[in-house]
Amino acid sequence: MSSARSYFHRGGDIALLGESIAEHFAGVVSRFADRDAVVSLPQNRRLSYRQLADAVDELARGLIGCGFNKGDRIGVWSTDNLEWLLLQMATARIGAVLVNINPAYRARELAFALERSEVHGIFTIPAFRSSDYVAMLVELLPELKQSGEGDLNSKTLPYLRRVIVYDPADPVNTVRPKPGFGVWPEVLAAGQNISAEELDAVTASLDRDDPINIQYTSGTTGFPKAVVLSHHNILNNAYFAAQAMHFSETDRLCVPVPFYHCFGMVLANLLCLSVGACVVIPAEHFDAPAVLHAIEAERCTAVHGVPTMFIAELEHPDFGKFDLSSLRTGIMAGAACPPPLMKRVMEDMNCREILIGYGETEASPLTHLTTRDDSMQRRTETVGRNLPHQEVKVVDTDNGVTVPLGEIGEICFRGYHIMHEYYGQPDKTAETIDKNGWLCSGDLGTMDAEGYVRITGRRKEMIIRGGENIYPAEIEEFLFTHPKVAQVAVFGIPDALYGELVMAWIQLHQGETASEAEIQEYCKGQIAHFKIPKYVWFVDEFPMTVTGKLQKFRMREIAVEKLGLSA
Repeated sequence: MSSARSYFHRGGDIALLGESIAEHFAGVVSRFADRDAVVSLPQNRRLSYRQLADAVDELARGLIGCGFNKGDRIGVWSTDNLEWLLLQMATARIGAVLVNINPAYRARELAFALERSEVHGIFTIPAFRSSDYVAMLVELLPELKQSGEGDLNSKTLPYLRRVIVYDPADPVNTVRPKPGFGVWPEVLAAGQNISAEELDAVTASLDRDDPINIQYTSGTTGFPKAVVLSHHNILNNAYFAAQAMHFSETDRLCVPVPFYHCFGMVLANLLCLSVGACVVIPAEHFDAPAVLHAIEAERCTAVHGVPTMFIAELEHPDFGKFDLSSLRTGIMAGAACPPPLMKRVMEDMNCREILIGYGETEASPLTHLTTRDDSMQRRTETVGRNLPHQEVKVVDTDNGVTVPLGEIGEICFRGYHIMHEYYGQPDKTAETIDKNGWLCSGDLGTMDAEGYVRITGRRKEMIIRGGENIYPAEIEEFLFTHPKVAQVAVFGIPDALYGELVMAWIQLHQGETASEAEIQEYCKGQIAHFKIPKYVWFVDEFPMTVTGKLQKFRMREIAVEKLGLSA
């Protein structure tokens, strides 16, 4: 194989699925009607596949009865619960586009999301912890108090027609919180005159390439962009991930990751529903002991999470009290996964077949995954190979030319999984996907002759110290080998002489203490001198997105301010 060629991995004999989500789900239901489909522990509810399909159809008829049609955007602004899953599948049943909205958003951020996606209707829970969703909607939409059901007329959000509230504790008896709000029971009642034949006719009109979902990028810099994904994009991505995990109807997946993110919606919910497995919801929002309890109580065979979640579970004081012997596999993704953490998950959590995943929202989201048959080195030091029917290449960041195997460059993707567009932003779409269909990830990495990719860092996170290119992931991986280090983040801060210097924020294991000098001494002779952190700060927690991604731009801002530096 020429070192200048991109690598293509066909994935054996696995064929692409050619159905809509609703069509494929119907086939799964027919085979596994009486098996558990979803268990929501915080709601004390569980549904078989037959019961889930009936609930999805009831809601889908209600959406049609409320006037929602194919292509309409329906937002969901909520933590993880059974109704979120019902909305996911019911919108797919009628061809409406589900718009995932971060439950951590405040009114200004919500307005941005609703405006960017031109949302026609939004479903929300009343409140969660410090977030009063009803109050924020009243603030954002003063016209609500003068509007009737379904006739909202907002000057700032002209597309928005309905705002619907549901209470996860008792959705059927949800009480109207304020004038102008619709409630879950009214939606269900609106579908009573919609026949099964009418619903089936709507589903039959759908095409696999129709847009079905809008996800907002959860990157750590810049404004979120509305990623448009199709049935074909996310159904195949979920299905191929399930095949790689050797998932079947006998598996039960504990899902601590948020549904609004691709990891939860596609690689957890849809992954399970594509093969007849069971979705187990441990809590509305990530909670380490709730995850451990759910695994034990429901005999989960798999658990997903970002590295920070697995660290919280392993470090929990009661970790040793839980029986995790049922675990077999899962996916760790969303951020760099240090080898020592991977080994702890395999040994201490009994996840012998845990896989490392890599990708991004614009790619539906999974592009690479290790396998249980890979060597330990590849399972801990790479993100594996690309999934079936996907192409990947590594290019020079200056000229876009494919680099020889083993050299660092920007990782690019092409295939069925690439998003349609950034909604309403053709210029941003063109910047990300070139004329030949290649998506530029913004991530730096290398690829070997067998197609295994190793991530070295984000292109924008690369530190340039006195002309030396430094990749934070490399330093983080080394620092994680220190026995006292539980979590670490490395980034650059400005310096008048060198341009940038290396800073490390470190969270220690419980009960441990360390000094800046100790960490720097540990690095000497092990990594190049210019990679040794000039500054080492010990922290109890990191600024993070809701999905568990470290916000290095925020750490940099804090450091610049405290050190009195000029950005």
